[in-house]
Amino acid sequence: MPMNFHRKLPIPQEVKKEYPLTARMEQVKSDRDDAIRQVFEGSLDKFILVIGPCSAEHKEPVLEYISRLKKLEEQVSDKIIIIPRIYTNKPRTTGQGYKGMLHQPDPEEKPDMYKGIVAIRELHLAALKDYDFTCADEMLYPENYRYLSDLLSYVAVGARSVENQEHRLVASGIEAPVGMKNPTGGDLGVMMNSITAAQSSHTFLYRGWEVTSDGNPHAHAILRGYVDFAGRSVSNYHYEDLLRVKELYEKSKLVNPSVIVDTNHNNSGKKYLEQIRIAKDIVHSRNQNADIKQLVKGLMIESYIEDGACKAEEHIFGKSITDPCLGWEKTERLILDIAEKL
Repeated sequence: MPMNFHRKLPIPQEVKKEYPLTARMEQVKSDRDDAIRQVFEGSLDKFILVIGPCSAEHKEPVLEYISRLKKLEEQVSDKIIIIPRIYTNKPRTTGQGYKGMLHQPDPEEKPDMYKGIVAIRELHLAALKDYDFTCADEMLYPENYRYLSDLLSYVAVGARSVENQEHRLVASGIEAPVGMKNPTGGDLGVMMNSITAAQSSHTFLYRGWEVTSDGNPHAHAILRGYVDFAGRSVSNYHYEDLLRVKELYEKSKLVNPSVIVDTNHNNSGKKYLEQIRIAKDIVHSRNQNADIKQLVKGLMIESYIEDGACKAEEHIFGKSITDPCLGWEKTERLILDIAEKL
């Protein structure tokens, strides 16, 4: 057989019942969700930072990183809403390599999807329970979103997934803001079409059910750069790029026109230290142009405890085992600098 069926996994409702939120946690999430939605609607003048490691690989360093973000948030909360990245699914271009905590709660052990489901829910629960953070995750597998739907305040659809029909339709039924990245080839029309689909109502098949979505008014663009015909990284975060996206929004008639700029990936040419310069450049563009300030709601930054990246077997606490990230000292300095310039 081309597929070997191992076991039937529990449905999200069963997992949520076994690992529930308290009433206090539900209230914290509700309050954060309201504030984040207001930023995307333009009624709250705060800046969003979706920030954290490329992928969450172990619970302990991720929570240590989040504890540091919590202390820093207290200094900048009048200007910035921090949404930690707890990315538990890692897209792989060729399908090879570490696919994230959902697949492997221990990166050096064999995949175990049930243990992965429990591990990612427990990690998101801990971030909310202990640090009052509702976090962001990438929707790599649309059918798995429901395992975390009561915990997430932000969802991203990646550059390789944004053209996929299922991702677009499921995004239309998510209550949290969903960022639709431009595709790896850079076609902004594809990105705008994905936002249009996500903001619209649909009837479709989901987890064996016929469902109807209301449409997600907070679906928006994420600019992450792209790869040209020769395989070179091309950035799309510059002043002129942002004005171009503004024009596309005006033609589309979409509601809540918004952009989050991803400072890494092809915007940085995968040179993670460039994120510092890029973040400051975007804040400068916002300060120079009222239209850009209204459009750009925040940044997405890859950051962890230690600079760079390493192999999983090296066991360096708080160092990415996937894409390189900014270390904590640089991250702290950058966030304080952004807050000062907003």
